[in-house]
Amino acid sequence: MTPGAARAQDPVDWTPATLARLKDWVARAPEDALPVLDTGPLQKAQARGDAHAVSQAATALALDLARMQLLGAAGAGQRAGWHIVDTDRAVDLRERLARAVSLDVLDSFFSGLQPHSGQYEALRRAYASEADPERRLTLARNMERWRWMPQSLGSDYVLVNAAAFEAELWRQDRREGTWPVIVGKRSTPTPVFSARITGVILNPWWVVPASIVREKHGVFPARLGYVRSGGQVRQKPGPGNALGEMKLDMPNSFSVYIHDTPSKDLFAKDVRAFSHGCIRIGDALGFAAKVLGGEHDREKVDTIVAKQETTRLTLEKALPVYITYFTAGTDAEGRLRFYPDLYKRDRRTGDPTSGGNACNG
Repeated sequence: MTPGAARAQDPVDWTPATLARLKDWVARAPEDALPVLDTGPLQKAQARGDAHAVSQAATALALDLARMQLLGAAGAGQRAGWHIVDTDRAVDLRERLARAVSLDVLDSFFSGLQPHSGQYEALRRAYASEADPERRLTLARNMERWRWMPQSLGSDYVLVNAAAFEAELWRQDRREGTWPVIVGKRSTPTPVFSARITGVILNPWWVVPASIVREKHGVFPARLGYVRSGGQVRQKPGPGNALGEMKLDMPNSFSVYIHDTPSKDLFAKDVRAFSHGCIRIGDALGFAAKVLGGEHDREKVDTIVAKQETTRLTLEKALPVYITYFTAGTDAEGRLRFYPDLYKRDRRTGDPTSGGNACNG
């Protein structure tokens, strides 16, 4: 064992005061829609007066609670299909805990593990006062999903909520705008994942996915701009291009992108699930100009598009994008909203308060 590993296992110096704070935080777990953990091993160790056993039991209990608060209570089955990388898994909770106990700042330790999003805080307040069991369970499930996200999304990012059919652009921790989106049909749902936007492609070519080629039985007329080359079917830029006039360059393993669409009438629908998984965005060129920022304002974007030549504009700094699925949250005015469970994912998430899902590793 290395010296560093040995130090990591040194007993945490719990005091009667910090043990009392720990028990209080365990009892308050339901306020965050989390289960109450078993304090039996700690109580037995205290009854025996075994200081070493008390330290071990208290530390194990505190770390279990900390992991639930930071990473969520759900097991792998409940998280199936959620592909947003949670960078918080790299946090050394034991080291943080030992320091918090030694400085008697356990309250700051636990409160600092909760999601930093204002959305989470709004859900938490609503959960505290909600009387309807079904709505309360929906709030709990979405609080849990926020724990699966990185604590900090960054100061600048794009957040798509497929369940709400909306995309938001955030700059310097402020919502800069909200745009309607069209997402995948129930048979071809939009996946949950994260990526980085590296640029904007204006007047893009569309490479038709093999699944769509099969679905259309290979029928892609040249009069609609389709060409065949290298074993692929592609569509030329133009008014009828399936990607419209804009596509975000956001490499990902799902081949799912945010782009324009020629079918603008679909944005008038309340339930906008019409795509094969990609995200079509309203006012695509306005959105692109906001994403680009700097010198590429809407006027310059329009000028480039008018040339009908494929042009890639690189972002000075890659912008994180999170494709999410929240069936409850607040809108731009701060009002609590519940959204249809389009892809029937709520049941899979389970009940975070039950205690049967906790398995964070």
